[in-house]
Amino acid sequence: MNSQPLWNRSCLAIITIASAVWLSGCGTEPDAQKAAPATTLSTADSKVLATASLHNSLLTIDTHVDIPETFATDTVDPGARGSYQVDLIKRREGNLNAVFYIVYVGQTERSPGHYQQAVAAARNKFDAIHRMTDSLYPDQVALAKTADDIERIRAQGKLVALIGVENGFAFGSDLSTVEEYYDRGMRYAGFAHIGHSNFADSSMARKDLGDLPAEHGGLSALGKDLLAELNRLGVMADVSHASKASTLDIARLSRAPVIASHSGVRSLYDHFRNLDDEELLAIKATGGVVQVVGFDSYLAAPPAEKLAATEALAKQFNVSRATYASLSAETIAAYRAEMKLVHQRWPRTGVAVLVDHIDYAVKLLGIEHVGISSDFDGGGGLSGWMDASETPSVTAALIARGYTEAQIRALWGENLLRVMRAVEQVAAKGS
Repeated sequence: MNSQPLWNRSCLAIITIASAVWLSGCGTEPDAQKAAPATTLSTADSKVLATASLHNSLLTIDTHVDIPETFATDTVDPGARGSYQVDLIKRREGNLNAVFYIVYVGQTERSPGHYQQAVAAARNKFDAIHRMTDSLYPDQVALAKTADDIERIRAQGKLVALIGVENGFAFGSDLSTVEEYYDRGMRYAGFAHIGHSNFADSSMARKDLGDLPAEHGGLSALGKDLLAELNRLGVMADVSHASKASTLDIARLSRAPVIASHSGVRSLYDHFRNLDDEELLAIKATGGVVQVVGFDSYLAAPPAEKLAATEALAKQFNVSRATYASLSAETIAAYRAEMKLVHQRWPRTGVAVLVDHIDYAVKLLGIEHVGISSDFDGGGGLSGWMDASETPSVTAALIARGYTEAQIRALWGENLLRVMRAVEQVAAKGS
């Protein structure tokens, strides 16, 4: 398998064609060489070359890529090209340097047995990520625990893996697992997901779990302790999925910059997963960064017909947040196949809309407080950026919108790197 990024291979093809035309005149009589017509790249080809050259030089950090429970097994091999949106091959093709693989545990009933199951599920995903980096593909990808690690691993020519924890439920009923997860590589942590946790109110309550619209009024006392522990260890606090009150509490109480690992702009699309201006400015005030997410249903309203078709499929296959974990592999595969047809009939939002959200955030916050994430393999994907191999299309869209090279470097990785370093420095200084 050719390991060069896809756009790099395209550039080489253009260069090879141009060189072949030029070389066809070599070895002939001087007069014949002079008579040969000059061959130059078209303006369009020159732009492709320039965009590919820039993209392949970037440090690109994607702060949210989900993994299945069977990750790094014979069932889901991260080193083989497969049906998932992110694997090592697609990452190299798209020059997606650094990825936060997500230890996600869905919210269920808060009871001793379910807490034990949540911690076991989280440990399983930590194990899987370490299998990829330590056992299966140590020559291709390495785990980073610091900002310096990211740059060192990239300089070695390897892909970078990082770990984020989504949903405070993954910690169990208390803080006893936080330092364990840190030791295993956790470098950001969220407080809630869909449904309130013991740590924070969610941006969406779960009526099926008995949630009230608001339970804690933001962070709970345990959530405040979790935030303090994250600051102490040097773990970025993540507000994505948290309620507005929880987000403002995290930003107000954190001693270190905070992030939104995968969210959109609520002023452009009023979705419960997006952040309003007050929340965005609160993140900026901490010195943090908002990673704008390429998740089409967070960026723009789907057509009514698509929404109706999606709801009909969910009813047909009994798919919901409450039932998904219990569905058979066959049912999930059949549901995904039907959903693929829905997306074919009504295409996903395009990359230009992602850049609309980036534009808004940049104008409000300044370039240094905005980044990019995909939510691949967790629902993310846009027309033009459907998997890791298509990552250059985002860079091309930013260029077309008028962003400079320095600004694109900031958006793709330098801003997040700065925040990581700042969080590490807060931990190093202690309380």
